[in-house]
Amino acid sequence: MSRYTLLCAAGLFGIGCPGAVLAETKADDGQNAPVSMHDRVTAGVGLASVPSYIGSDQNVIVPMAAAQGPVAGLGFELEGTSLSLDFVPHGDARGFKIQAGPVASLRLDRTTKIRDRAVRALGELSTAVELGGWVGVQKTGVLTSPYDTLSASLSYQHDVAGAHRSYIVSPEIDYDTPLSHRLYASLSVSADYVGGRFGAYYYDIDAGGSRASGLPIYSGADKAGWKDWNANLMVARSITGDLTHGMKVFASAGYGRLLGRYARSPVVAIAGRRGQPSFAIGLGYTF
Repeated sequence: MSRYTLLCAAGLFGIGCPGAVLAETKADDGQNAPVSMHDRVTAGVGLASVPSYIGSDQNVIVPMAAAQGPVAGLGFELEGTSLSLDFVPHGDARGFKIQAGPVASLRLDRTTKIRDRAVRALGELSTAVELGGWVGVQKTGVLTSPYDTLSASLSYQHDVAGAHRSYIVSPEIDYDTPLSHRLYASLSVSADYVGGRFGAYYYDIDAGGSRASGLPIYSGADKAGWKDWNANLMVARSITGDLTHGMKVFASAGYGRLLGRYARSPVVAIAGRRGQPSFAIGLGYTF
């Protein structure tokens, strides 16, 4: 599962950044009124069309599952192979909120479902176990209503499983808004800055790999830099109850673009493409 799968999975609940919690609303004479935050869990499943690896020009259909919610005033978010926690109590769903906590994920890029024959000949890569943390700030009541939210966050993760043995730093900005007590929209934009060993592991090709795949030798990705940027738009609608409880249906569309030395790798420039579209549909239920 690639990062783009996780972006689509976030669309299950309108989650833009780790630990973000949907500001609850209720109908009140045609207006939205705030409801106090309390324990609430949303879980869901769906199908996503994502690149077979980050840099591929072929998409694959994969199942996905996710869950999130505030429990005992703290937030958790499980998206596919990524888990994040928000250790800062949520309290009131108004004004500014600081967010912070640990994050852990499995990076399965090029471990399976590699469609391109040349890239498949390079061999499957090992699963990376990335551990780290994140911090953010969220403002409620920004543009469209007293209950929309604008969030900015920054995460840092490092592989501890001996795969790429490097780090990823990801800034992210998210805007989430309830358009009514049953309709919700979310837009997120993020980027990834990676270490040199990350780039070398996923995008460089040595002499042996070149002979096996037919792709040229490449050693230009072994320096730290901005790897890509990503954007995701999601719309969700309640089909029973409202945004605070019941079943929801969602649709999500994402786009990522590889940059610089990573986009010039033969894995991308010859066997794949810079642009990385993704799509998802699914159902979620809030308890």
